[in-house]
Amino acid sequence: MLQPRSFIRLTRPAPGQIVRHRHAQGGKTMNAKDKVINTAVANGDMPFAVAMAGNAKGISYRAAAGDAAPGRKAAADTVFRIFSMTKAVGSTAAMILVDRGKLDVDTPVEAILPEFARIQVIERFDGDKPVMRAPRRKATIRHLATHTSGLAYEFWNADVPRYMAATGHPTILSGTKASMFYPMVCDPGTRWEYGISIDWLGQVVEKIDGRRIDRFLQDEILGPLGMTDTACEVQDHMKDRLATVSARGEDGKFAPFELAPPSQPEFYGMGHTLYSTATDYMTFLRLFLNKGTLNGHKVLSEQGVERMLGDHMNGLTFDKMTTIAPAVTADVDIFPGVRKTHSFGFVRNEADIPGMRSAGSQSWAGVCNTHYWFDPKKDIAAVIMTQSLPFLEPPFARAYEAYEKAVYAEGVA
Repeated sequence: MLQPRSFIRLTRPAPGQIVRHRHAQGGKTMNAKDKVINTAVANGDMPFAVAMAGNAKGISYRAAAGDAAPGRKAAADTVFRIFSMTKAVGSTAAMILVDRGKLDVDTPVEAILPEFARIQVIERFDGDKPVMRAPRRKATIRHLATHTSGLAYEFWNADVPRYMAATGHPTILSGTKASMFYPMVCDPGTRWEYGISIDWLGQVVEKIDGRRIDRFLQDEILGPLGMTDTACEVQDHMKDRLATVSARGEDGKFAPFELAPPSQPEFYGMGHTLYSTATDYMTFLRLFLNKGTLNGHKVLSEQGVERMLGDHMNGLTFDKMTTIAPAVTADVDIFPGVRKTHSFGFVRNEADIPGMRSAGSQSWAGVCNTHYWFDPKKDIAAVIMTQSLPFLEPPFARAYEAYEKAVYAEGVA
């Protein structure tokens, strides 16, 4: 088990430089955020951790603990498979088109991508055979952005893996165009179902703009923001910083586990495809704290940011997600009892959480336990990231909550 001496506190570096300060046992007193990160890794709540916090002005807190890969310490430039943290970036790409008047959020998806009309709803099963019907309403761009399109992942709705087994339908992580045609499990606009909607939203961006989505991201978001360690494929300068994914075994210990977005796929899925660092993702979050303009580069208008961060669910709410694949993910029930909705890019809590985030804060995560939130009201953004399964298992969830409370207790100025 890792000992406290493995803890590394990263102070604010000069441009292009990372300065590390090691805290050995009996050394300097650690603040509350440091203690949370160090203790979580030492206790085996996560295999390693990188955490950052800041505000509109910059990143003021950086810390790392443990080994991101055999023989390599976690650090501010550790590269992560961020999986569903990709969704916010893909949704931002779509909002750029909305902001420019090129896309309407209430346009039916099939009006832009006619092939989407092939997708039907699972009505029931006749033995092992799925019985399908046409959806009772057309899914819109807003439905895609808010996960109310009726499309669900195989980890969250039992009808989907049953359908896949019966039909031989490939998983979205195959990277094939055929994999995009998951069935709907309910009619669009009727309830929250977490799935592949943002993969379709990325295809909408491609169709309207003409550029492939990876080029669009580079030209319109990653390049202007200086996110040089974020890409759809692991670039040469990122390879020796890529972290190892671990899964918790029956013995309670972590062991290496092979999981990654498909390389050179038929399409880059905006639900899962990106690699990034904590530093880069904090830059992305700070874009929203700065109302769409960062370091002199305007990505969205102030009105576009305000529109993006509002409640887009038309009266629906984010619902508890009950796992059907516990080796991959625990249940997801964020702040039970608090009303939660979805903006155009993020889960949004509609009430203040005592000692934690404010109403209107935005958040989400990636399946390998890369997590973030930002709080426009209190001018706070933060990440806590590792590479482990199951997603949001109780030990990690407790550490995440403790970290967030420490961020608010100590501040980020």
